[in-house]
Order: sequence, then structure tokens, then C-alpha cells
Amino acid sequence: GVTLHLTEDTMKAVAALLLLLSCLSNWWTCTAPPQQPSAAQIDAGQGQVVMTDSSSNAYFLSGSGWSKLGTVPLIHVTAGPAGIWGVDSSNNIYKFVGGDFVSFKLHKQVDAGGNEQVVGVNSADNIFCLKSSITLAYPQPGPVAWTPFDGSLTYFSCGPNGCWGVNSADNIYVSVSSSIFTSRQWTQVPGSATLAEVGTDGSVFVVNSNGDVFQRTGITSSLPQGRDWVQIPFCLPVKHVSYDLGHLWVVFEIGLILDCQQ
Repeated sequence: GVTLHLTEDTMKAVAALLLLLSCLSNWWTCTAPPQQPSAAQIDAGQGQVVMTDSSSNAYFLSGSGWSKLGTVPLIHVTAGPAGIWGVDSSNNIYKFVGGDFVSFKLHKQVDAGGNEQVVGVNSADNIFCLKSSITLAYPQPGPVAWTPFDGSLTYFSCGPNGCWGVNSADNIYVSVSSSIFTSRQWTQVPGSATLAEVGTDGSVFVVNSNGDVFQRTGITSSLPQGRDWVQIPFCLPVKHVSYDLGHLWVVFEIGLILDCQQ
């Protein structure tokens, strides 16, 4: 017969996955997708799933495993209608073009989930957007004109019903302007979070400083800010989430990944 030798780290990872899969409520069903050691951040959009690990490698989910995405070390990567974008540890922003990432400047977080626009936050917590005419055509000659918005956020994500963000005090805000380029009026929403992620269908999820995950309920076209937060129970602290096509992708502080559906 074949003898299978498992390392201590592998056995701990398997035990942690079994624990995670055993403690969810009946409302969510989770499976363990292909794992990538030390997963740090994940993003899903337009049917694509991309991630970074703790060593600043970027990957995309391809069949039964993760494939390396480009050669640039990145700490944040995002996929959506505007394409695949990333940010490195020096706050430079990149777009994936022709098999690798092409550089922009001075952003620490970026989101490509809007209607072909890209929104971002720079190192001073200022917030910006790139119009679809720029995001889809880049790379192109000449300077790239980011449109600045009023407000100060550490995390910024947009979808079809508006934009959500959090600031350095973990306050949550929503802006429900019909156009991303109108003057943004931010309304504080009860709750506390370190990140807010908007799916391409308008679903909203947040993660707080304790690693708890909440979904915004009651979101409609007539009530884009929704009504309440409902916690999604996990046994271990969560680091990052992303939602696309009915799948909630969850990265835990210990570096494991789950794929959950309602």
C-alpha cells in the first residue's frame, strides 16, 4: 500500500478546515476550494477569482489550482468589469495587460467591481476614480487623470447601487449617487468595519477588527443602503472576503480559504 506522510502544518490546516466547515449555520454551505499557502487577500468579479499571499505573490484560480499572475509583487489584487488591477507595497497601482502588470502610482487599495470604473484609496486616505474610457483603454500614452472625491477612506468599493467605504476609525459609509462621477455625499451606516466589499450584483459584506463577517440585508434599487447587518458565523477570524456570482470567498487570518454559498 501507499503510506501518506503529512507534515504538522498540513495536519493543522486540515483540522482547521474541518473546524470551519462544521460550524456554519444552515443558511450558508461552504466548501474548501484549492488552497494556496498563506493566503492574504482575495477578490472575485466577472467569474474570475484572484488572490495574494503573505509573500506578495498574485494568483488566479484556474481549474483545480492557483496559477501565478504576472511577475510583480502585489499586496492587493482585484478583478471586475474594468479588468484585473493590483497594488504593491509602495502603493503603486497596476493593471494586468498582455500577461503582466503595468504600473500607475500612489494608491494602497483598488477596486475594479464598478461599472467598468476603478476606484482607489491612496496613502493619505484620499479617494479617487478612473473613468471607464481610461480603464478599458489603458495602457495609453500621456498622463492618467484620476477623479478625486470628497471624503477620507481606508477602503472603498463600488457596485451597481452605489459605493461603500470605511475610514480609519472603522466607521462605515455609503454613497448612493446614481453616477459614480457625481458629487459624493457619504452617509454613515451603523456598525464598525475595517473593509467593505460590494459584489457586482450590489451585495455588500463587511469585516470588522475582530475578524467577524456581516452581510447587509434589505438592499433594493429603491433602498440601496439596505436595512440591517446579519452576521455570517465562522469559527475563526476572517481577514478578507469577496462576493461574485453567488459565491462568498473567505480568507481567514490563518491563511485558509473557503467558498460559501447561500
